[in-house]
Amino acid sequence: MSGVIVTGPPRADAKDVEAIAGHGTATVHEAMGRTGLLGTGLRPIQQGVRVAGTAVTVLSWPGDNLMIHAAVEQCGEGDILVVTTTSPSTDGMFGELFATALHRRGVRGLVINAGIRDTAELREMGFAAWSAAVSPQGTVKATGGSVNVPVAIGGQIVRPGDVILADDDGVVRVPREDAREVAEASAAREGKEALARAAFLDGELGLDRYGLRETLVHLGVTYTSYDDHVRDGAAQ
Repeated sequence: MSGVIVTGPPRADAKDVEAIAGHGTATVHEAMGRTGLLGTGLRPIQQGVRVAGTAVTVLSWPGDNLMIHAAVEQCGEGDILVVTTTSPSTDGMFGELFATALHRRGVRGLVINAGIRDTAELREMGFAAWSAAVSPQGTVKATGGSVNVPVAIGGQIVRPGDVILADDDGVVRVPREDAREVAEASAAREGKEALARAAFLDGELGLDRYGLRETLVHLGVTYTSYDDHVRDGAAQ
């Protein structure tokens, strides 16, 4: 497998990245029309952490972390390293030494669709990471791959410079050219949610606030008492 290392790709504007970082993945995912989620297999090694940054992408051979070494040179302040492999892998391709080098360069975290190790050390040093597996299994450095090319994770294409947002719920990708629009849509959605939260605290029901009683009628859902339900033989 040969490959290419692309230098200097375009990145989303830092101000838009920071604006997106102010929202959770659920809000941003919904604001984009329920798109951008990198599947449910990527889980955080820590809790209570949210990061957003611009993607530096890596396509590696399974069990081979050579291209992660190559990618470190391409990483800078505000980036998130995004790694996947050409076929499924759970090997521990990334650990504390990589995190040390990336932290020194201002990288905000890692998303890897493969294995990670040294998780206790990563938590201790405050390096945020999301992975598909945790494994002490080692790797080699023997096969070419690519850096800063589009990669596929969870049915989504991540391009270099796209915004990656990750928190306890998962990982979402925002296209770099849509970052400002998504930040604004996310803020608007949170504004609506704040109004709904206040209404729910005041006792209003979602059935009434969202007009869902009419939806139930349209779908043929009816109300009946427990006694009538038992008498009709539908309950035990």
